[in-house]
Amino acid sequence: MKTALITGASGGIGYELAKEFARHQHNLVLVARSEARLNQIAKELQTTYGIQAIALAQDLSDPQAVPTIFTELQSRNIIIDYLVNNAGFGDFGFFVETDWAKEERMINLNITCLTHLTKVFAREMVKRRSGRILNVASTASFQPGPLMAVYFATKAYVLSFSEAIANELQGTGVTVTALCPGPTESGFLQAAALEGSKLFKGKKLPSSAEVAAYGYKALMSGKTVAIHGFRNWLTANSARFAPRKLVTAIVRKMTER
Repeated sequence: MKTALITGASGGIGYELAKEFARHQHNLVLVARSEARLNQIAKELQTTYGIQAIALAQDLSDPQAVPTIFTELQSRNIIIDYLVNNAGFGDFGFFVETDWAKEERMINLNITCLTHLTKVFAREMVKRRSGRILNVASTASFQPGPLMAVYFATKAYVLSFSEAIANELQGTGVTVTALCPGPTESGFLQAAALEGSKLFKGKKLPSSAEVAAYGYKALMSGKTVAIHGFRNWLTANSARFAPRKLVTAIVRKMTER
């Protein structure tokens, strides 16, 4: 059996991705802050699918988290065949009014941790000439986002970074996929204080399970950029051709409460 490491596995898209990998008979390393919740999920997936699941409770916004995870897995002789960088969060509000400490944690988690995990595990994958990496970006990756300026910028980084290293890794046996969901029914809304935003309010959103199934399929097919849903694909691609000021104004209007 191959093994997948999934960050942010305690809920939402991360939890559904864990179920997707388990359903396809892959062992799991589940990473998030909540130890009790991770242990519960590990037990559930082991019982349901007959796979091995390990829970590693870590605050991934801490710079020491990645070395700790890597050392722990080496000590257990666990090889990671699939790396899923799903952990991340957003925030809502005017940049001059939002909390810097929260934004610093967001940058550390959405960018720094994702990049560091990719660095240490991609090196091992290249040595073995085998491996797949899934970085969860967003349709927010394709344009600036007033009222969520830092979050949109972090996701633009994830997309750009993923596309660049996907190109670098051609011919190595390692693929990189940037999964770009649009608004999704998950705990993200509450964490980012977005319940009243026009992006979400009154809309029927795709489930985390739908996005996870799509992301798993895209990863296994080696797709570089995977945008979930035709409407999201259309919006993301049209943003590339419209005047930047207009795009920014439209995003502001869509994001407002």
